[in-house]
Amino acid sequence: MISPLLVKAKRSAPDGVVQRITPASAGWTYVGFEVVDLAAGQQLERTTDDREVCVVLLSGRALVAAGAEVFGAIGDRTSPFEGRPWSMYVPARSSFSVRAESACEVALGSAPAVGRLPPRLIPPTDVAEETRGQGTNARYVRNILPDTQPAESLLVVEVITPGGHWSSYPPHKHDSADGSTETQLEETYYHRLARPSGFAFQRVYTDDRSLDETIAVEDRDVVLVPRGYHPVGAPHGIDLYYLNVMAGPVRRWLFRVAPGYDFQRRST
Repeated sequence: MISPLLVKAKRSAPDGVVQRITPASAGWTYVGFEVVDLAAGQQLERTTDDREVCVVLLSGRALVAAGAEVFGAIGDRTSPFEGRPWSMYVPARSSFSVRAESACEVALGSAPAVGRLPPRLIPPTDVAEETRGQGTNARYVRNILPDTQPAESLLVVEVITPGGHWSSYPPHKHDSADGSTETQLEETYYHRLARPSGFAFQRVYTDDRSLDETIAVEDRDVVLVPRGYHPVGAPHGIDLYYLNVMAGPVRRWLFRVAPGYDFQRRST
């Protein structure tokens, strides 16, 4: 039986939509997520209504615009494993377009907003990189839209996990809205595998085990994290990429480590 938290990729979809997750389809309140493949010359156009959008160019090169801002051509990756991305922030009550100059993989993260901010380009030079963890807990983080940068609801980050390593580990959660030690954030994991025929594992579980799912993910699958701890393991020899989109009632990333794992906090 397929886990209700696993959204399988739509392969060879005629409209190029690989993933389309709405708050209604996920059964939650905040996060929306899509992945669209564009062939050279194709154009994606959207209005944002009452949601802000972060457009992440996972691969390819494209001409992008948001509202009245024409940002021109962006993109220099042939895969999401290659360096920092180009992205674009689009406010609510606006519109945007992405016109592919080459084959493109485009991710769209969205969350509720009122449109207080202007559109802006997020070039690779504005994406802070960091290494988290040690040994087989080491992974490489690219902060596209962290809580230190302007947005109304969205948090967006890329992570590269080398084969044989753990990520989002030690297990942590952000599903309680106390606001001081933990924030409530829904989260999507969009998984890419350097070897697309491979797999990775993600577990999503709560303290009382009322939610406890261990999920085998394949290339381009999404795992929904409505609550609970959510560690990820990459098998030996298969590097793993994932794109996280988070949002909740407070735009801040505070988390709690699972009981019994405090001894590993120094390696997170």
